[in-house]
Amino acid sequence: MADRPAIVLVHGGFVDGSGWRPVHDLLTRDGHPVAVAQNPALSLQGAAAAARMIIDAQDGPVVLVGHSYGGTVITEAGTGANVAAPVCIAAFASDAGESVDTLLAGVPGPPLLPPKDGLLFLDRDKFPASFAGDLSADPAAFMADSQIPRGAWTCSAGRPPSPPGGPSQAGT
Repeated sequence: MADRPAIVLVHGGFVDGSGWRPVHDLLTRDGHPVAVAQNPALSLQGAAAAARMIIDAQDGPVVLVGHSYGGTVITEAGTGANVAAPVCIAAFASDAGESVDTLLAGVPGPPLLPPKDGLLFLDRDKFPASFAGDLSADPAAFMADSQIPRGAWTCSAGRPPSPPGGPSQAGT
């Protein structure tokens, strides 16, 4: 396995790293070293810091994989010399000055419930169709039931945290 780069998997918003289990199992079965970063989903900066801890813990080069909002996370976190390649899977990858909000402009959004205490949830009944449409009913329902509240700040990139819609510092 020493001749293969480590693969770090970064999940999207509202879910945790357990959604990567089938991918993890396939990759490890093929002999790849794999780690899954857990995105705290409260701020982009926090998610990027959590991903960087996992990236930095790997020996040698890292292939960094992000799904959905995880694409924005790896764009922010994947600037280290050990990152050999970023891979976005159905993901947001914002350029400098661009936010997830900008990328979503004009696209029908997910079924967000009204914020509660500054946190966002997806409507449980609409979750499978809007977020997990490629999964069978049972895993999609589990993801809906175990969703992680997302902080309203996570949609926008920037240092220091900017309000939703703020610019990304990616690539700077």
